[in-house]
Amino acid sequence: MKTIGLIGGMSWESTVTYYQIMNETIKQELGGLHSAKILLYSVDFSEIERCQAEGDWEKSGDILSVAAEALEKAGADFLIIGTNTMHKVVPQIQKRINIPIVHIAEVTAEELKQNHITTVALLGTKYTMTQEFYKEKLENAGITVLIPEAQDIEAVNSIIYNELCLGSVLETSKETYLHIIERLKHRGAQGVILGCTEIGLLIQQKDVDLPVFDTTKIHAVKAARLSLE
Repeated sequence: MKTIGLIGGMSWESTVTYYQIMNETIKQELGGLHSAKILLYSVDFSEIERCQAEGDWEKSGDILSVAAEALEKAGADFLIIGTNTMHKVVPQIQKRINIPIVHIAEVTAEELKQNHITTVALLGTKYTMTQEFYKEKLENAGITVLIPEAQDIEAVNSIIYNELCLGSVLETSKETYLHIIERLKHRGAQGVILGCTEIGLLIQQKDVDLPVFDTTKIHAVKAARLSLE
């Protein structure tokens, strides 16, 4: 079994989910007492969030590069970054290490194509929804990406940072998300990407009549299966 290097802590709430899913996947695949071989480097999210807010992506990339280098030195065979937004700095990180990074948007695109989704709604932080680093991975796979209107972008983003990243899961916020998803459905979305690793704490498939693609689950399962190849 290969060793998975996980850069987590963004937020730690979703890192718990990554750890659980990767171990559950290995158990399902191998049975018995098997569990995943994981090295975890958990960063201080407050520091990362400050860089995001100030637009200092280079500094945040440096912080995650240090984590990546430490995981490679410790014996990780490949890396996953337990956050969608910080995939913006993957090119910067990859230059400083020799092991591959499994990109969350690329594995999500694979999942969408397997399910014959050609137009998808994307929910995430305002950075993920409005900047090109994430959407271009989906568009390069031939998938049309729909994002919410400006007011809804702010609502989605606020709930992520002010509630979900702090472990607060509110029914009123779930209703807000469901209304936004419904509006995107009317614009032609065939499915919805939970493009922030915390959104799965709030929205599940049972809540929505469109196919839901939880990037945390997709990414974690892919990493576990890659470790067995």
